[in-house]
Amino acid sequence: MNAPREIPTALLDSAAVLDQVSRQWDGDIVRQITDYIAIPAKSPGFDEDWAQHGYIDTVLRNAAAWVEAQKVEGLKLEVVRLPGRTPVIFFEVAATKPGAQQTILMYGHLDKQPEFTGWRADLGPWTPKYEDGKLYGRGGADDGYAVYASVAAVQALKAQKTPHPRIVGLIETCEESGSYDLLPYVDALRTRLGDVGLVICLDSGAGNYDQLWLTTSLRGMASGTLKVQILTEGVHSGDASGLVPSSFRIMRQVLDRLEDSKTGRLLPANFHCEVPAERLAQAQATAAILGEEVYKRFPWAHADCGGSTAFALPTTTDPVQALINRTWTPTLSVTGAEGFPALQDAGNVLRPYTAFKLSLRLPPLVDAAQAVQDLKALLEDNAPYQAVVTFEPNGGASGWNAPTTAPWFERALNAASLAHFGAPVGYIGQGGTIPLMNMLSQGFPKAQMMVCGVLGPRSNAHGPNEFLHVPYAKRLTAAVAEVMAEMP
Repeated sequence: MNAPREIPTALLDSAAVLDQVSRQWDGDIVRQITDYIAIPAKSPGFDEDWAQHGYIDTVLRNAAAWVEAQKVEGLKLEVVRLPGRTPVIFFEVAATKPGAQQTILMYGHLDKQPEFTGWRADLGPWTPKYEDGKLYGRGGADDGYAVYASVAAVQALKAQKTPHPRIVGLIETCEESGSYDLLPYVDALRTRLGDVGLVICLDSGAGNYDQLWLTTSLRGMASGTLKVQILTEGVHSGDASGLVPSSFRIMRQVLDRLEDSKTGRLLPANFHCEVPAERLAQAQATAAILGEEVYKRFPWAHADCGGSTAFALPTTTDPVQALINRTWTPTLSVTGAEGFPALQDAGNVLRPYTAFKLSLRLPPLVDAAQAVQDLKALLEDNAPYQAVVTFEPNGGASGWNAPTTAPWFERALNAASLAHFGAPVGYIGQGGTIPLMNMLSQGFPKAQMMVCGVLGPRSNAHGPNEFLHVPYAKRLTAAVAEVMAEMP
């Protein structure tokens, strides 16, 4: 898409919008998110006692109280609780635009990924720190800020008395566990959601911090635990090795059915799909913008080699292929292991089993439910040495490919990006998964999808030293207000 560089006539005073949201971020929102980061509101998939611990309820109540304290004209809020499920915030703002029939849906989540290791010595997942415009800590960028930014964008419309369609917000607390609680809420609230014409999802990423980025696709995911057991208990490795096969070696053989370990390519054809021509063209345009930053933005390991520094290498240094690899190529990651003693506790024992937690990222157009079934059959059938091989799925979520961009939406995105960043909107696929987007695309096939976020270079969601880039978040908030004002 060739974006115009002239700034079209806007319905909002852009400078006033940015000034207002910047003052709100500096005066209140940063403090709110700082308090949020300090609460270990881990997603239920990582805290089975989440209800007893009460952390999810705490961040939900805090966010709901803040929204209500803003006293946004026409806003009504409700905390909705279905039996046995994580709660959600639902808010709605009455339309002020005459004749507006459709609804804007704003989405975010408040649950978090677990701590992970490797945080900088002066940082930690639950110890927020604001430094050089970056707010460090777990969950601030992914994406505890979303509810605060969403309401601030609505306030910007109200401040300039700009007419707008009906606006609803849905903030869940199960996203990092695969949003398995979300569909029941969407079904329960379907009539109250209305005819959704625009979805604003602030749970995605940015190619850089220099322009507005629209997410065009999301990968799906199939995950689960693969366990290989050869013995009922550990035995002396000197006595048994060579006769009893290592469970780790069997694990390698089983994974060889799925992945070419030399290249990382997944072998089953049904886990692949063709990249649409439009997405390939967008990847080429984005590669021209980002260049080597596509792969250099990661924290590569390095070693000193005779006075020079040798960095670990990516799978490719071609920026276009790098973008395709992380957005449309199925990829296997081992994200956890069990059955291994700590190094200091490891004696000469042949272990009885090896278990890996697998995360299989799927192309946007591959059905996750079918992929989970295929994966289980592939890994379990005809086990080497008749070992006990089991794959226990931990759910799956299909990916998402954005609908065709409507002319008004493309114009609004470019106008917002030019007004607040001085550069046209960028288009980029993301390798992560947001289950809601596929649900909403199926439920509201004509809706435009503004999927964007603050997860730019080195923001490191899910890993150590996650940060929220506050200057970018301010401009993104202002850009969201601009796009909402332009919705017909």
